[in-house]
Amino acid sequence: MKSNPVYEMPSNEYNKQLAFALKEIPEFKQPEWVAFVKSGVAKKRPSQEKDFWYKRAASILRQIYIHKLVGVNKLRTRYGSKKNRGMKPERFKKASGKIIRVILQQAESAEFLEKYSELGEKAGRRLTKKGREFLESIEIEDKGKLTDMSKDKQLHTTENKEALDSIKDNKIEEKIEKTEKDLAKDITKIEDKVEEKEITQKQADKEIKEDVKEDVEGVK
Repeated sequence: MKSNPVYEMPSNEYNKQLAFALKEIPEFKQPEWVAFVKSGVAKKRPSQEKDFWYKRAASILRQIYIHKLVGVNKLRTRYGSKKNRGMKPERFKKASGKIIRVILQQAESAEFLEKYSELGEKAGRRLTKKGREFLESIEIEDKGKLTDMSKDKQLHTTENKEALDSIKDNKIEEKIEKTEKDLAKDITKIEDKVEEKEITQKQADKEIKEDVKEDVEGVK
C-alpha cells in the first residue's frame, strides 16, 4: 500500500515541507501587505514568522485534504484565537477572512482547488485531482528516522518525568523537614511557656505562704 505523507508525517513537519514546495509555484505569491496586517482581530501585531504566508497556505491545503470540503467561515474558526481584553475574560475571535480568501484564490489559480456548490448540500472548496496528487507527492521522511525521533522524544519525556518526580520528591522532603523543624520550634516554645508558667505558679504559691505566715504571726 502506498504511503500517504499527509497522514504519516507529523503535521508541523509536513506543513514545513509543503510550504517549501509552494514557494516554487508561481501562483502562490506573498502579498506585500502581509507584513502590515494582523492575521486576526485577537492578535496584537502582524505575524513576524518567516514564510508565514506559505506555512498558512500549506496548513489550509492540509485541512481541506483531511476534511474534504471546507468553507472560508470554518477556516476562520480553525485559525481563530482568544483575544486578551485586559481585566475582562478572554473572548474567542475568528481569524481574518482576507488572508484565507486570497490563499484559496491562489490555490484555485494553481488548479489545486475548485468551488463546490450543489443544491441542498454544503458549499465550499475541495481539492482537485491535481491538488491531491501534489499534496501526496511531498516526500515522506525516512521511517527509521521518524521512529528514532519518536524514541528520542519518548526517552526525553521519560527523562523529564523522572527529573520532575525527583524534584517533587526533593520538595516533599524539604517540606517535611521544614515542618518537623517548625514543629520542634513550636514544641520548644510550648515547653518554655509551660516551664515559665510553673515557675510563676511556684513563686505565687511561695508568696501566698509567706503572706499567710505573716498573718498568723500578726494574730499571735
